[in-house]
Amino acid sequence: MSSIIEQKKQLVTEIQEKLQNSVATVVVDYRGLTVAEVTELRKQLREAGVEFKVYKNSMTRRAAEGAGLEGLNVNLTGPNAIAFSTEDVVAPAKIINDFAKKHEALEIKAGVMEGNIITVEEVKALAELPSREGLLSMLLSVLQAPIRGLAVATKAVADQKEEQGA
Repeated sequence: MSSIIEQKKQLVTEIQEKLQNSVATVVVDYRGLTVAEVTELRKQLREAGVEFKVYKNSMTRRAAEGAGLEGLNVNLTGPNAIAFSTEDVVAPAKIINDFAKKHEALEIKAGVMEGNIITVEEVKALAELPSREGLLSMLLSVLQAPIRGLAVATKAVADQKEEQGA
């Protein structure tokens, strides 16, 4: 009997560590999805470095309390799956939100971003943000704009002097 309790304690500790170490976590209700659809979702998440697991709600509630995320427990009813991302804040929200648009059976219930519980609307807003690469690309273009302007102005001055000298 005590070995079963020990296994449950280990599982709660595992979930608690994942909640604490993740930069983004999304809780979904996957009822109504076919096995093939869930497999496709898992594949997309895995490719983005996101872990997608199904845990018993009672274990997840205890882990959420241990992680200081008691407010998450309201959403832990029915069959749930949880996506954990330790690297990219946007990836789980973006992939799940895009998948939910194509498969209405998938329902986003809540999320956790860097230790704070976020609502469904906030998860969807997070999903609309550009990816890390997109943001870096935007930053790079902003940083290059002054240099590009200087180069164009320098070339214009050089062309003008060339015309005057000819």
